[in-house]
Amino acid sequence: MLVGLATTFAALLVTGISLIIYEARTYQRTLLDDLSTQAEILGQASSAALTFDDPKSARESLLLLKAKPGIAVAAIYNANGKLFASYARDDQSAQTLPSLPELDGSRIEGNQLSFFKRIIDNREILGTVYLRANYELWDRLRSYVGILAVVMAFSLVVALLMSVWLQATVTRPILAVTDAARQVMERRDFSLRVLKTTEDEVGYLVDAFNGMLAEVGRRAEDLEATNRRLQHEMTERERVQEDLRKLNVELEDRVQKRTAQLEEANKDLEGFSYTVSHDLRAPLRAIQSFSDLLVEDHAEQLDEEARRKLRIVQDEGQRMGTLIDELLAFSRLGRKEVRKVDVNMSDLARTSFERLHDQHQGPRVEFRLAFLPSSKGDRVLIGQVWTNLIANAVKFSSKRDKPVIEVSAVSDKEENVYFVRDNGAGFDPRYQAKLFGVFQRLHSASEFPGTGVGLALVQRIVVRHGGRVWADSQPNEGATFYFTLPKEQSNGTI
Repeated sequence: MLVGLATTFAALLVTGISLIIYEARTYQRTLLDDLSTQAEILGQASSAALTFDDPKSARESLLLLKAKPGIAVAAIYNANGKLFASYARDDQSAQTLPSLPELDGSRIEGNQLSFFKRIIDNREILGTVYLRANYELWDRLRSYVGILAVVMAFSLVVALLMSVWLQATVTRPILAVTDAARQVMERRDFSLRVLKTTEDEVGYLVDAFNGMLAEVGRRAEDLEATNRRLQHEMTERERVQEDLRKLNVELEDRVQKRTAQLEEANKDLEGFSYTVSHDLRAPLRAIQSFSDLLVEDHAEQLDEEARRKLRIVQDEGQRMGTLIDELLAFSRLGRKEVRKVDVNMSDLARTSFERLHDQHQGPRVEFRLAFLPSSKGDRVLIGQVWTNLIANAVKFSSKRDKPVIEVSAVSDKEENVYFVRDNGAGFDPRYQAKLFGVFQRLHSASEFPGTGVGLALVQRIVVRHGGRVWADSQPNEGATFYFTLPKEQSNGTI
């Protein structure tokens, strides 16, 4: 009800202010129009008097203004600006005539409105008419405001009576809806309904409220059923999680035990490899020594076939010695501490190639070395990686007329990728999984000599530095071997 009264009062107030402003502008415009008309009439009536210099006729024309009680003073000035004739309703007003006429226009001075208008005949200025009228705007506005106040008071009384009637008609069913909503909130009883008494918007509200209660009741039942089902599922899930936790604890114990067993087995295997490799040197040295003595002391007593077989024994003994050396190096690698420093990869790759190329007996190899980003690692171990990869490239491209070896690298945010590419024999990509195993070879020893340990060493060194190793090739189309080193490394062990 207060909102309705405030709205009505605001509307009446805006309307009243608008009417007051309109009344003020209308009064001023009407007064100016009236003065302009009077000045026009006086100018036409006085033009002949000004032409023939007859002030008496002009004064008689001004006396006609007695019929206009609102005009207090009037005067006619000739073309030279001198007072020609005047009229005043009282003596006090006569003393306030301006000494000189002004330009056409009007101005308000207190409660007086002054108006000037030139008398023009045949495009010649004959003089000026001056009128001063009473400006009673504030008196009119005060009376107007009084009338508006009475009207607004009466309107507010009518609005109050209408609000009381509307409250009884409209708010009763709304209060019923409010009471029902409060009971639903307090008792959680969605079976309550509000009685519909009208067919208007309030009736539609009651229908919507009752429909909402029915829908909420159905959803509450569904929610309770869902909550019961979820509670059951949560209980089952907690039971399963508890079983999984127990199983994880059991698996962790098994993994720890198995890891300890594997570590112990690895240590035993490394020790066994070292012992076997070391113990094999004694009989191998004896075989090589006695083979050499047999050649030196009894070569003349042996025929060509015997000497050929003896050379085979010497070559295989030498190969066995190389194999033992590489097996020992592979075994020691697991125990060797990694000392990481900044490694100039370009210098390391170039030095490795020059050392290998000096020992190479085949055709001259074209070596293409691109810029290699530096990395952190064990200089000796990384040097072994470059030596083994470049040695493989030299060996497998030695049967080409123009062997070419390319060394380059690419980088990303996490690692540097280095690669060695040759144009040699290549290999079948189906068997590349065997490349990095110990003693695994994809070519016969008669075609390309070797022990099959070099690439296994490469993989173990790179993995220990936190990198990866892989290869890409096709038969007779060369091979490319890749290895990566992370830009930020942590010490690792195998």
